[in-house]
Amino acid sequence: MTKSAGAASAAGSTEQWATTPLSATRGSSPSPAAAATSGSSLAGSSPAGSSPAERVVARLRPHARRLFWPTVALLLVCGATGYFYGNLPEDWQNTGLIVLAAAVVVLLWLLPLASWLNRRYTITTRRIIFRHGFFVRSRQELLHGRGYDVTVRQNWLQASFRSGDVLVNSGLEHPLVLKDVPSADLVQQVLHELMQESQTVIGSRRQEQSALPDQPPWAGR
Repeated sequence: MTKSAGAASAAGSTEQWATTPLSATRGSSPSPAAAATSGSSLAGSSPAGSSPAERVVARLRPHARRLFWPTVALLLVCGATGYFYGNLPEDWQNTGLIVLAAAVVVLLWLLPLASWLNRRYTITTRRIIFRHGFFVRSRQELLHGRGYDVTVRQNWLQASFRSGDVLVNSGLEHPLVLKDVPSADLVQQVLHELMQESQTVIGSRRQEQSALPDQPPWAGR
């Protein structure tokens, strides 16, 4: 199932996310609660002629259901270890059971959890920030002012949880993907509105610059 971005407006949305200053939210993980992503709220109360402060609209991770099977594996390993430990005839067998259980927990639960925690997406009023990687970390940024197409791709399982892959195509060879994020349709709408707002601001600045009269060469002397 694929959905392309349309001309949605913030006024018709029943869900909104709150914008907070980028510098004030580093190190925290606020949930995407109700927020005003309209042009007036994004601009804030900055002085005339200055750029509005960059604000965080949402911090996202892939849907937490991908931790379901790792959690089931953790419970099964803990239950089996508790059942068999102490019932084996040799002490080295009990010790080996603990070592084996710890290795399985690291492989089937801890590594998937670390991978999930290290894949983060931050949407601000100016850009999208992609962070992923465990041993080798990668960071990508895409400015809203560059313009892009936003598409939501869902399978039947993602559709039942209202999550999906949000593909951001900015003209590169491969689109940037927010993989399996919750509320994928809302993310698509917010990105579309942020892009329109950013391009409107850029267009206004260009018109103001073009409207300024040309100064003679001796004006600045």
